[in-house]
Amino acid sequence: MAEDTVGACLKKSARALAEIKRRKPLVHNITNYVVTNDTANILLHIGASPVMAHAAEEVEDMVQIAGALVLNIGTLDRQWVESMLLAGRAATARRVPVVFDPVGAGATRYRTEVSLKILEEVRPQVLRGNAAEVSVLAGMEAEVLGVDAGRTAASTGEIAARAARRFGTAAAVTGPQDAVCDGSRLFLVDNGHPMLGGLTGTGCMVTALTAAFLAVEEDAAAAAVGALVTFGLAAEKAAQKASTPASFKTALFDEVYLLAPAELISGARVEAVLL
Repeated sequence: MAEDTVGACLKKSARALAEIKRRKPLVHNITNYVVTNDTANILLHIGASPVMAHAAEEVEDMVQIAGALVLNIGTLDRQWVESMLLAGRAATARRVPVVFDPVGAGATRYRTEVSLKILEEVRPQVLRGNAAEVSVLAGMEAEVLGVDAGRTAASTGEIAARAARRFGTAAAVTGPQDAVCDGSRLFLVDNGHPMLGGLTGTGCMVTALTAAFLAVEEDAAAAAVGALVTFGLAAEKAAQKASTPASFKTALFDEVYLLAPAELISGARVEAVLL
């Protein structure tokens, strides 16, 4: 049964990758300005069309023509929060899927409060964060180290399951082992490479890729798994060609661009856990 579940999920993910390349969905990003260029480029390389728009005066109009919306609080201030809530509510009203990345939740009270407000008022289809961030939001024990991952008392699978049930969304939690749970299914993803730890914004890039998949795939868990496998598999292939962080980054972007749907299935290391 678990193998059948994984196979069905990966088939959806692979079809979604092909659809991204065919349809080139517009992904609206209100995101971390530290990695805005990398986020836009990773979306271009997978085949999507990025737009980076955060002005409150235009976000509601922009989201109306988007296939998906990214809300990322990496560089947070009051004006951006206002824009995120406006865009998120407009997306919900128009049934545009939303991916929320609670960067640094738990590091400060403000980040935690904003994250919970967005989760309550926008109801994103996917909550995508590292283990410590999602643990804090789900009411579990964790230590957050700034905007980087910290220590948690539970596994990524346990954290994803708790968050999915608490917020009624698919939770994609990254860590030594990535996990995706939508409340009824739990997938564990082992694709990736340690060299990703030498780059800034890899989590933000995965969030953007998740939005690209979600723009063409209604199954939020399959979209999140597809993004994690794509990014992790690209990292594995890039590490075979690179010896430094800079060369690895270039190779990573190239491998995302080159990845074929069939490779997503053949290279995935995914396990389904029955809940």
